[in-house]
Amino acid sequence: MPSFPLVSHASPDRIIAWRDGAPVTVREFLADVGALAALLPSGGHVFNVCRDRYRFAVGLCATLVAGKVSLLPSTYTPQTVRELHRFAPDAFCLHDADDCDIALPRFRYALPGPSAHTASSDEAAPLIDGERVMAYVFTSGSTGTPVPHRKTWGFLVKNVRAAAARLDIAETAASTLVGTVPPQHMYGFESTVLLALIGAIAFSNAQPFYPSDIRRALEAVPAPRILVTSPIHLRALLSSEPELAHASLILSATAPLSEKLAMQAETRLQAPLMEIYGSTETGQIATRRTAHGAAWELFPDVVLTARPAQDDADEEEIWAAGGHVEAPVRMSDALELIDGRHFVLHGRKADLVNIAGKRTSLAYLNHQLTAIPGVEDGVFFMPADGPSNVAVQTSDVQDRTAVQRLVALVVAPALTPAEMQRSLRERIDAAFMPRPLLFVDALPRNATGKLPHDTLAALVAALLARRGNTSAGASRIGASEPEPVNTAHEPIQFAIAAGHPALPGHFPGRPIVPGVVLLDHAIAHIGTALGRTLDIGAIGSAKFTAPVAPGETLTLTFRCEENGTIRFTIRAGERIAAAGVMTERRAP
Repeated sequence: MPSFPLVSHASPDRIIAWRDGAPVTVREFLADVGALAALLPSGGHVFNVCRDRYRFAVGLCATLVAGKVSLLPSTYTPQTVRELHRFAPDAFCLHDADDCDIALPRFRYALPGPSAHTASSDEAAPLIDGERVMAYVFTSGSTGTPVPHRKTWGFLVKNVRAAAARLDIAETAASTLVGTVPPQHMYGFESTVLLALIGAIAFSNAQPFYPSDIRRALEAVPAPRILVTSPIHLRALLSSEPELAHASLILSATAPLSEKLAMQAETRLQAPLMEIYGSTETGQIATRRTAHGAAWELFPDVVLTARPAQDDADEEEIWAAGGHVEAPVRMSDALELIDGRHFVLHGRKADLVNIAGKRTSLAYLNHQLTAIPGVEDGVFFMPADGPSNVAVQTSDVQDRTAVQRLVALVVAPALTPAEMQRSLRERIDAAFMPRPLLFVDALPRNATGKLPHDTLAALVAALLARRGNTSAGASRIGASEPEPVNTAHEPIQFAIAAGHPALPGHFPGRPIVPGVVLLDHAIAHIGTALGRTLDIGAIGSAKFTAPVAPGETLTLTFRCEENGTIRFTIRAGERIAAAGVMTERRAP
C-alpha cells in the first residue's frame, strides 16, 4: 500500500484549525505535532483522552509520527481501563485536564498559547505508510468486554477521501468543522478531525454540548461552517436557540434522524443536512439527504450483498465489502436492499420487537415518542428479564395473552401522563403501548447522544423498583396503568429586572441572569399560585439550558403531583431556559 501525507493541505500557510477563536496554520500545527512526538513517554500505545479537540488532534498525529498506536474506547469506566491495560500493558494516558484520574501512567499535554508555537518550518507534511496501524477503536461486545478493531492509516485515508468526495468538501475548501461529538468516538474521530486533516479543511477546537454553547461555537469561526452533530444535540439546539449562524453543511450520525427534524435544521441553518451511515467495523459507507427521502446511497465501490443466515435458513444476513472496507463485514442492522447502490435502514436487528404477533422496532417507537409536541426526549426499553427482544411467549388463557411489555421513559415537563398516553395511542399500535410510562427529568445520554444499554437498564430497574413494580414492566394486553394524579396550572409570566442585585459581575459587558435567581423566582411564583409559602425539602434536578438576559419575558409552567413533587419549566420565547423537579417537605 502506498504512503499518504499526514495532512493534505496545499500550503503550509493554510488554516487547519481555529483554537479559541485564533487561527492555526498547517505550519504551526505540524510544529506542535513534532514537538509533542519528541516528548511522548516510552510505550507503544496511547490512550488519548484530551478534551480540547486541537490537543486531541495534535496528540493523535504525534502518536502516529512517533510510531505509536492510539487506543480509542467508547467509555472511560474503570473496567474499560483495566481491559485496555490487559490489551496493551505498555499503554499510557495522554490528557489535558487537572482532574484526570485514569488508572494508567499519565502524561499531561500542556499546549502553549497560540503565539508560542515553535519555530516555523517549510518542511512538507510527513508521509505515513498506509499499512501502519493508526488506532484501535473499541466496541463493547455481548459480554461487555471492549472488542478492538484495527484501523490502518491507509484504511482511514481511503474512507475519509470517499466521504469528502460524497460531501463535496472540495467545493467549500475554506470550511471549518464545528463538532458537538467527542473526537474519541468513531464518528467524531472521522468527521471532526480526520475530515479536516485528509479533506484539507479546518476544524474548531471547541466541543460544545449545550445549545447556547453550540451557537457560540458556530459564531466563533468564519463562514463557511460545517456542523457535525447528532440528533439529540440538533433537537435541543433548534428548540432553544431562535437565532443561529448559517452553515454550509450539516452532518448527523449516531442515531436515526426524522425527516421533520432534518427539514427544520435545513431551514434554520440554511444548509443541506446529510446523514452518515456506517459502523466501527466498516467506517462510513453511505449517506442520505434525510429531508429528501429515506433511502441511503452507498459510497462508490462499496457493495452490500445478502447471504443466507448461518443459523436460520429463512433469514438473510447483509454483508458489506469493497472500497475501503478491507474484509467483508456482516452488518448488525436490518437493511432492505433496493438496488446495487441504495438501501433502507429498518433499525438494529437487536431492536426488533415482536409482541403478540405484531412486529416493530424500538427505533420506530422512539421516533413516534419524540415527535409528540412537548416531548424533549424519550426512549422505549424492553426489560431484559422478558423474552429476548424478538420472541415473546404467549399462552391462551380465557382469551387473554400474557406478554412482556415495553417500558418508556420520557422527558416532557409540560405534559401530563394522560396527555402522553392519548398522544401515543394516536401514533402506535396498542400492543406497543408502554406499561409503564415513566416521566424522568433527563435521560443518561453520553457525549454522542447515545443511551448505553447497561446505563439505561440500570435506570429502568431503579425506577421500577421505586414505584414498587416487582414484575419489571410485565402486564397483560389491555391492562391499564394507574396514572399519577397531576395538577397543571396556568402559565405565569415574569421578568428579572436589569437592576437585580445578583446581576453585576455576571457577566461584565453581557449580563446573564444566574440560575439560582431563576430557581428562586420559580419557587416564589409557584408558591403564590398555590396560595402558600413553599417549604422545599429537596431539589431533585435543575437544568439551565439557555442564557436569560435581564428584562427578558419569561414563562413559567408547572404541575404538582400527589407525592409532593413539583415539575417546572421556564421558557424565554421558544427557548427552554430552565427545567427541574423539586419536592415539598409535606405533600400538599
